[in-house]
Amino acid sequence: MSKERDVAGAMSPRKDAQNDAQHALELAVFAGGRVTRHPLPAEGRVSLGRSKENDVQIDESSVSRRHAIIHLGARLAIEDLGSANGTRLRRERSAGPTTKLLELQLEPGKTTELAVGDAVNLGSTLIVILPREGTASAAAGQAPGEPIVRDPAMQRLYALAERVAASPLSVLLLGETGAGKEVLAEHIHRRSPRAHGPFLRLNCAALAESLLESELFGHEKGAFTSAGQAKPGLLETAEKGTVMLDEVGELPPGIQVKLLRVLEDRKVMRVGGLSPRPIDVRFISATNRDLAAEVKRGAFREDLFFRLNGIALTIPPLRARASEIAPLARAMAERTASALGRRAPAFAPETLAALEAHPWPGNIRELRNVIERAVVLAGGDTLLPEHLLLDASAPPPLVEPRTPTSIDAHPAEVAALAGPLPAGPLPAGPLPPNPLPPGPPRSAEAAGGLRGELDAIERRRIVDALEQCAGNQTQAAALLGMPRRTFVARLSAYGIPRPRKGKAKG
Repeated sequence: MSKERDVAGAMSPRKDAQNDAQHALELAVFAGGRVTRHPLPAEGRVSLGRSKENDVQIDESSVSRRHAIIHLGARLAIEDLGSANGTRLRRERSAGPTTKLLELQLEPGKTTELAVGDAVNLGSTLIVILPREGTASAAAGQAPGEPIVRDPAMQRLYALAERVAASPLSVLLLGETGAGKEVLAEHIHRRSPRAHGPFLRLNCAALAESLLESELFGHEKGAFTSAGQAKPGLLETAEKGTVMLDEVGELPPGIQVKLLRVLEDRKVMRVGGLSPRPIDVRFISATNRDLAAEVKRGAFREDLFFRLNGIALTIPPLRARASEIAPLARAMAERTASALGRRAPAFAPETLAALEAHPWPGNIRELRNVIERAVVLAGGDTLLPEHLLLDASAPPPLVEPRTPTSIDAHPAEVAALAGPLPAGPLPAGPLPPNPLPPGPPRSAEAAGGLRGELDAIERRRIVDALEQCAGNQTQAAALLGMPRRTFVARLSAYGIPRPRKGKAKG
């Protein structure tokens, strides 16, 4: 799950029904004032730490360079790697009418069993393993694994997708960034005869051409300097399953030629190989580009376009399906609150009205970011319009401190309330309870401080996105789910020099 593997986070072959979509997991990391999600493989080891060499990098000072490992498979477990600030597992245990909070300091080098939803502290950073987004019930009366579909146009689209799923046709999904193309692709996979096979998602814009070729088609031993052993490509690992080519319009010309050959012959030639290998996969492609226009200007091969376009399905933007905004927002708020150990907040009528009136240029991705931030900022049990921060120039709301009445609080809530831990190694053994007394009302100065913290977080995210996309502002804006015009305005507001366009890093 390096940056290269993270773009195909669900690529591991699923060997039986236990690994179906409803069992897919992801890691939620609460750090730096925001939540990041990392898809987890069905089995294997995932390393966590501050170093870039980890599968999941957590750039927080309380996290060691190599902090812990999550073991996945028939059971979940976590292992501390001798970290400076330790790894602590917090979980609830019911005893009659009360609930007790138990905290276990992990012994370095020994594995401790985990359950989905357990809160774990790496130093002062909270992590939680959760069902992957889209695999849990998203609304009242929603079947597990089913997307929220309320708008009539979306209902017609999903009805057509049901019919297409049973066929072997290649599918081309069109729509704006963040509109839900991956959700629809997974739905088609689950409704197809290949549902028990792997679902592999590959972001074609995230890998350099040389790396993309090796990852897609594999290589033989000695094919290049670092090829110490043969490696099957991702297309081979998706045997009997579905391959989603996300951002297919970004494929380099050389890879377009080789992919066309795969589609025509249903065989792959490994880098350095002498004979092709047969594969049995179904292709679903997705793009926010007008591929027909790209073909006309010579940026995309016409023959490949026809091969991918067995049938095209266009997903309307979120602003065109306002009836889905409220149920999506409630599902996202419930999910975020659950991860934080809180009850799902209610939505004030004026909050829902504000959500439905917003144009959502970043679509569902933008909605998710707004709701996650609102749940964190809301001090009470109701989300108000000021918690949404839809107007970027508006100051953040005053956040009233939450006061636990006893240690019998949810572990994730206690972790969130505890705040940063002191520098240096933590003492061995369980930590003492840390109930917080009520604080004074937040002043305008405190509100400005929170605004500054949020600005600093957003500035850092923009700089990170630019680095990841090699200075390409359009790709960086898409990565953040932000309209390009807004992105450029943020560059000026934060004094970030506008870089020259470049090709995204692999």
